[in-house]
Amino acid sequence: MKPKYLVVFLKELRESLRDKRSLALIAMFTLMYPAMLAFLLNQWIDRATRPEREGIALTVIGGSQAPTLVSQLKQKNITITDAGPMEEDAITALLRNHKIAAVLRVPANYTENYNAMRPARIELWYDSASDRDGRRDIEDVLQAYGNNIASARLLAHGVSPATLAPVQVQRYDTGSTAARSATVISGILGALFLPAFMCGMSAAVDSTAGERERRSLEVLMAQPVTTWELVTGKWLAAVVLAVFGVTLNLALAHLVLSWLPLEEIGLSWRVSWGKLFLVWLASLPLSLLAAGLQIAVAMNAKSFKEAQSVLSFLILIPLVPGIVVSTMSLKTAPWMYAVPMLSNQTLLTETARGIELGVLPFLLTFACSLVGAALAVGFASWRMKSERYVLGV
Repeated sequence: MKPKYLVVFLKELRESLRDKRSLALIAMFTLMYPAMLAFLLNQWIDRATRPEREGIALTVIGGSQAPTLVSQLKQKNITITDAGPMEEDAITALLRNHKIAAVLRVPANYTENYNAMRPARIELWYDSASDRDGRRDIEDVLQAYGNNIASARLLAHGVSPATLAPVQVQRYDTGSTAARSATVISGILGALFLPAFMCGMSAAVDSTAGERERRSLEVLMAQPVTTWELVTGKWLAAVVLAVFGVTLNLALAHLVLSWLPLEEIGLSWRVSWGKLFLVWLASLPLSLLAAGLQIAVAMNAKSFKEAQSVLSFLILIPLVPGIVVSTMSLKTAPWMYAVPMLSNQTLLTETARGIELGVLPFLLTFACSLVGAALAVGFASWRMKSERYVLGV
């Protein structure tokens, strides 16, 4: 004979799976975030690699006065287009077309100042709001060209060019690519656990506030079953949907981050399936906590619509600790593993950095949500014993 809570669980799960609209919303939300993540990162990579693939388009005005400079620009994969004299309005209009990276204008007195060894001014026009990258590459060429001229002039006067750089700074970056990547996308990783609060919400509301409005809860409670068994069965039905959403979201995001060439933008994703499984395992109680809170909150709502409204606001609360930590730039501390949702985000971020965490962070992440889930289910079981709740008064 099946346990009574299992009978309730199968009944609630069957009813949830029959609701095609709710299933469609769950699938849409679960698939939407990995798809959006893939699109945004792909756009970032495409923009970063565009100058290398397509070259840098530069319009030069008065380039005949600086042929050596133009030659150096061409050697750096910069496509030069010569243009006649242009006013400021014409240059601005040309840049607004977003077809070129910048406009280099060489004034008429450039050659005179250059030959007289006076500072020869050149103008670099660009649109900082444009998506055409390459301006910094152009500036690097101009800087290198100026340094070469200064060195040649010093040598002509018997002075070593080394006098221009009395101090040389050698930079050593000890940060790994994985650590930089985790820092950049830490905010992205936190949202991967949101399905725990989204996917089971419909089942939690319908099996509590919904059944009470339809008066089917009274019939169910008239059966030889305890309130604990009723709440546990309803809770587990919401848990299954929440776990499914988190599992699918983590797996799809892992596939996206592993497939994209993140090295092109100085990032990497080196989380193995084994480590991801450990993170998923430690995150299972988060789904238990989310479903338990939703069951408990929906029971205290006076109507189905009120339950939906309150739970829609409840979804935002788990994001608050992560936002606060990111805003205040707090360093990872042991207490973060004792805060539900924040602990899951921190655990995945530190794993992505390649840090060996040990067992304690996983245990804390597992336990903090598990304790909260037990308290929520216990409260919901106690609440269902009340006649005022059953009768909706």
